[in-house]
Order: sequence, then C-alpha cells, then structure tokens
Amino acid sequence: MLAQWQHRGALPLHCPVLSSGSATRAASPHRTGFAALSLPFSRAVVPPCSAPCAAPPPRPPGCTKSFGGTMMQNECSRPCCVALPFRRHPFILYPYITNDGSQEAVWREKREIMTNRSLPPSIGAAVVRSTRNRKRPHMGAGSGSDVAAAAAAGAVGAAVAAVYAGTLPPGLPGGDAGELITAAYELGVAHPPGYPLFTLLAGLAMRLLPSGAAAGRVNLLCAVLGAAAAALLFYTVLRLSGSYAGGILAAGVFSFSRLTWQWSITAEVFSLNNLFVGLLMALTVHFEEASTAKERSKIAKLGAFCCGLSLCNQQTIVLYIACIVPWVLFLLFRKTELSLGHLLKLGLCFLAGLLPYLYLPASSYLNRARWTWGDQTTFQGFLTHFLREEYGTFNLAKSETGSSTRDMLVFQLEQMRSELSLPVLALALMACFSTALPIKQQKSPVICLFAGMLCVYSLFFAWRANLDVTKPLFLGVVERFWMQSNVAVAVLAGLGLAALMSLGGAVLQGSRVLPWLEWLSAGTLVAAQVWANFSDCDQSNNYIVDKFARNLLSSMPMGAVILLRGDLPGNALRYLHYVEGVRPDITLVDQEMMTYGWYLPKLAKHLPGVHFPGNRWNPVEGILPDGTLTFNLHHFLKANKNKEVFVCIGLHEGDSTWRRSYSLWPWGTCEKLVPSDAVFDPGEWIRLTRNLYNWTEEYGSFKPSSWEAVANEEMWQARMKTAFFIFGLAETASVPAEMKAQLYTLAYTSYKEIVSSHPHHPVNWHKNYAIACERMLRLHGVGEDPEALLSETVKHFLLYTQKAEDDPQRQDILQAVNHLQKELQGLREMKAELKWQAG
Repeated sequence: MLAQWQHRGALPLHCPVLSSGSATRAASPHRTGFAALSLPFSRAVVPPCSAPCAAPPPRPPGCTKSFGGTMMQNECSRPCCVALPFRRHPFILYPYITNDGSQEAVWREKREIMTNRSLPPSIGAAVVRSTRNRKRPHMGAGSGSDVAAAAAAGAVGAAVAAVYAGTLPPGLPGGDAGELITAAYELGVAHPPGYPLFTLLAGLAMRLLPSGAAAGRVNLLCAVLGAAAAALLFYTVLRLSGSYAGGILAAGVFSFSRLTWQWSITAEVFSLNNLFVGLLMALTVHFEEASTAKERSKIAKLGAFCCGLSLCNQQTIVLYIACIVPWVLFLLFRKTELSLGHLLKLGLCFLAGLLPYLYLPASSYLNRARWTWGDQTTFQGFLTHFLREEYGTFNLAKSETGSSTRDMLVFQLEQMRSELSLPVLALALMACFSTALPIKQQKSPVICLFAGMLCVYSLFFAWRANLDVTKPLFLGVVERFWMQSNVAVAVLAGLGLAALMSLGGAVLQGSRVLPWLEWLSAGTLVAAQVWANFSDCDQSNNYIVDKFARNLLSSMPMGAVILLRGDLPGNALRYLHYVEGVRPDITLVDQEMMTYGWYLPKLAKHLPGVHFPGNRWNPVEGILPDGTLTFNLHHFLKANKNKEVFVCIGLHEGDSTWRRSYSLWPWGTCEKLVPSDAVFDPGEWIRLTRNLYNWTEEYGSFKPSSWEAVANEEMWQARMKTAFFIFGLAETASVPAEMKAQLYTLAYTSYKEIVSSHPHHPVNWHKNYAIACERMLRLHGVGEDPEALLSETVKHFLLYTQKAEDDPQRQDILQAVNHLQKELQGLREMKAELKWQAG
C-alpha cells in the first residue's frame, strides 16, 4: 500500500499525527474555524479533529478523497487526512460550510488566490469569500451534484420543449423546409453541403412519429432539438458558475428570442446546429474541469467525434471548432498529454463523426429519389457538393454583391440588441470583465475562449456574407446565421449574472437579498422574451406557405408542366407534389437545376411525359467539350408543344429564345407560355383569371423579411397581373386605335373593380390605377366623367407619393399632380359657369 501511495507522488498522513516535515500554521484562522495551512512541501494536513478517525489510512470511514483534483469533501463533518501529488509550490486549504450543512475543503494554489491588484485588498479577499460561499456543484463522475445538474438541465429542456410544441406550425413553413423535407422523404440529397445528418433524422421522424403531416413531424423534431440546445446552455453555465439562475437566463433569453424561436419550430437545420454549439460548449467546460489525464483524454475524443458530426449539418460551426480545437490541444500539450498516438486517435474520432457523409454517394448511386441535388458518385462531384461550389465556397450566395463588412457588423449588433435586449448584452460584457477579477468560481480561460469564438465567427461571417441586408428578404436569410453568435452571447450573459452577484456579495456580505435579486433578474429577462415574442412566434395557425402552394397547384390544368424558379414556389410545390401526393398529374421541372450537368441525367427518368432535346439547358445550343448536348428554351417548348407549359415565378433571364414563337400570358402568380399565333381575348382572359385563387389573408400582415410575407405579396399582386398585362398591350404602338381604346377601357375597369374591392392593398396599385385613369382622360366617347377621372388620378397619385417616398420618380409625379390639380380646378370652374348660365 505504501508503494502505491509513493507511486502517486504523495506520502499518506493520518490524523492526528503529523508526519515528518514542516507545516506552518497561518497567522489567522479561517472564518469557519479551521486554520489555513501553508504547506511548502508535497504533504498537507488539515488541523486535527477532536476525535481520531475510526480507521487507518488510506481512506477513513465517511471520507472521500480526490487525489488528482482540487476538492476534498468530509461527509462525517470532520477534517480528515489528505495527501496531494508532489508540487513545487505551496497550497492553501480553504474549508467552508456548504448550503446543505456539509463541510468542504478546497485546495487552491497561492498564486491563484492572490487579491487582484486592481481592487483594494479587503474587497479582493471578500470576493474570494463570496465566491466560496456560493454552492458550486462538484461535477465528479457519478456525483449527486452532477445528477442534480443534469436533472435540472432536463427540466429546463422540457419546459422549452413544451412552449415550442404549443407554437409549432402544423403545416409547411417557408424557406428551405420544403426541399429538406422532400429530400428526407425521398432519401435524396439536399442542397449543398447536403446536410446528411439532418436528412437522416428527418427521415426517421417522418417514419417513426405516429401522426400529423410530414412537415409537422419534422417541425416537432426541430423543436425537440432546439429544447435540447437550451438544456445544454443551462448545463454549461451551471458548470462554470454554479448559478442555476444564470443557467436559466442563458437558456431562456436565447431560446425565446424571436430569431431562435422562429427557426427552432420549423423544419430547418438551425436548431440542430444550436444543439451542437451547446454540446461543444458543455464538453469544453467539462474538459477544462477534468481532474485526470484519463478523463481529459476521454472528453477530448468525444469532443473530436462531436466536432466531425456537427460538420455533417451546418458548416458555419467550423469557425467555433477552429477556436476550440487549438485550445484543447494546447492544454493537452501543456500537461504533457499530447503524444503522436493520442493525436492520431483524436483524428480518427473526428473522421468517425464525418461518417454520415457516406449517405451522399450512397443515395446518389441508388438514384431512386424523385428529388435530389447533385451527383456524388464521383469524388469530384462529392467535393463540389461538400464545398458548396455551386453556391460559392465561403459565400452565402453565388454572384451576389452584399453589404460591407462594417454594415454587416452594425446590422448584427442591432439585431443582438433587439433579439436579446441591452441588459443581456451588458451582462455578457460583465462576464468578459469578470476575467480580470479574482472570482475563481468561474473559469476565466473558458470565458475568454467563448468570447473569442464570438468575435471570430462574427468577423468572418460579416466578411463573407455576400447579401445586401438592406433588403428585407436578404436580411431574413442572413439573420438566421446570427443565431450561432447569439448562443455565445447568451452563455456569457448567464456567466455575467453570476459574476455580478458574486461581486455584489463582496460589497453586501451576508445579504439575503442577492439570491432573490439574482432569480428575479433572470426570471424577468426570460419572461420579457416570452411576452415580447410569443405572438410573433406562435405559428400554430400558420398555413400561409401551404395555402400558397395548394392554390398554385389547384389552378393548373390537367397534365401541365411547371417550370419552377425560386425557393418559395420550388420548395413548396415540390413538398406537396412529392411528399403529400398533391396533383400527381403535374410535372415539376426546375429551371435553375436544368443548367447543371447532373440534373437531367439523374432526374429525367422521374419526369414522365416531358421531352428534353438534350442533356442540359443552355441558351447557346451545341455540344460542349465534355460531349454534353445542350438545348435552349425554344427547342424545349417545341419538343413539348402538346403540353401546357407554365412558368412560376418568371423565366430565366439568360435565355430569350422563347420569344421567337411564344408569348407569356398572366396566370395568377405564374405565366402561361402560349404560341405567338394564338389570339388573345382580353375579356375571356379576365374571366378565366379573376377567381383563380381563394386567398383571404390581409395585406401586410406578416413581417417583411418572412417567407409568409413573400407568399402573401405574390398572391396579392396576382390579382392585378391580368389588368396590368392588358394595359401593357394597350401601350404598344402596333395596336390599332380602336383596339387600344378597348384595351385601356378593360384595364381601367379591372383596376377600378380591384382597388375598390380591397381598401388596404399594395402601394403600387395606387400608381397603376392613377395612370389608367389618366389614360382614360385622353380617350373620347368612353362614357366616363372627366372630372371623376381627374379626381381619381390626383387622389391615387397623392396616396402613392405619401406611401412610396423612396420612388425615384416621386418628384416628377408630384409635378404632374400639380398640373392635374390645376386642370381639375379649371374643369370644375367651367362646369359651375355652365351650370350658372343654364340656370
């Protein structure tokens, strides 16, 4: 036994006899009654208790010892003997009374407890005492405190999940949800980088969950993942600070911010990414607290696996990984635990986490999915998809000019302020400042690491996010990626609250108000988040995107071919068509995908009845150097002349060959490609398109950056498209005068009917209707009162200029209005004079 103790580098000492070697009692006793001992050698003893231990060393009854760590707990309420590994610098023992009445002794190095020079000595010592007085759970393996912390984290996650479940959208959300669900349902590949882990999880959710629409089941999966992320944030803060209130603050303000709440209850990859961010943070804290080399090695391997697995979802997390991995390797190197073999094992664990990417070539090889993206059967095809080359590696979008880095950071900071509130940002800064204070309850290196992760991610993303965030829709796309930085801010805020309470305890020693104030602060901030965002994030009755897609499909004739363009119609129609089986007679062809070399070779067999005169759509026909036969839209339409072809929404600008023999006629939000020799009957077309859709949503009732707002806008503008098209025909110079008058009259009548039926409508309707009224003034014998037409023109031009202040033609319109008002005044005076003369 003695050899075992000597092998650990420590000499056993048992109470009450002191072994040979000097031990100097400190000048003043500790507050709890025990004396602090300054031990210059490898041996340490606490002062002898009144009665000797019941049994000889190495483990007296009722005593537990951790020889590799910093804490020793005495369950029998008496100090016991302890041996420490050999160290060349002295230790100080600080016993104290915990909240449950037990006594604990914490060993700290002298250099770790020196009062910070920036504070007066009395305050610095008080901060140390205040820190010790807070009960910080000892997270040893299998300890009761560890189980209690895990149970509390589970309770927090369950509470968040309950709130999320009550606000879930029952149907299809906007964005990429339709495509992600379709890829999972068909066991295909989603857009780059493929998201194999989310695809597999969503596929399992659709097959295992008992009821509800497929979209609703994946929404529920994402809500559970988001709640698990909240639990991990709580656990991280609790382990770092010992503050339950701080953990609840971090989990609550993040989970119930509008952005997180909105994207955690929809079928998107962001809640899974939030889960991995929280998991990596928790593992980082666990690694920092590990007391043995074996435990650190175990956590490092698990962390390496989780790093690889997290990259199977959203790749922006690589910026956090790039901060955590060097930090972990440095700590292992400093402790002389980083060997070549260990490094190799960590690398293998990381590669094991990347195994879900094998799903991509497997799915592509089987080629059974009616919807998939890319060809990953070759290494080059896999690399193209993995690196997002079709979007632009390290860019959000391809061929887009975005806001500057400075503007992006300003928008992000403003978004943080609105999403998390100023008090939360102030608490996050407090956590950063607390690293300069002698508050050993928190781990300063970990706080610095989290703050560094936040800075690295924010700067890099602002540099590479090439979208113009001044446009609401693009802002909605970009802000989703700011959730990853909000995670770090929320954790720092929770730590800041704990640090603030510890500092307050130094000033107000023994105050019973501080714990209540801590809980009150956390509860108030979380409740404010829920109160402010519940109405916006309650999607339990949100069927907007689902209704949009169903209206589009129901308006199509039997056997129609739809050339899709854009995320909203493309993803929504694909989900309803492939997953829910709506309108199986219709064929969906993606315009953007037809320009890729892999699309038709892989998916043409799943598009029955549609003929492709080549292997790839290209405005310039011919044979490419790799032997690919290309075709343009003109030849595609000729090959499918027996099909009714519609475009939704709009045609690709790069190919105008269709104009040779086809025209576009409005069909709701879509257009129909009609042979140029077809005769257009404006009255009949107004009758056909007047009631295409059953749309009852109010205009402007959704946040401008949301997909629901885009769908609503498209449906409202569809009401005016036929009148706008007829008015455009009347404006062409080749139309005879008689036909021109007929077209103007039909357009005016249609505009008037639509505007009068919907008092609250899009702003551009005022301008269009005013111009139609002005054109009617130029016609003679149309049966309309000139004064009424002039009055309507002035009225709606003025309404337009009031609501569209950013229109570059605003000043010209106002000048025209001044002229029209003079004419209206003159007309009224002339009518009054004629009436007076007639009387």
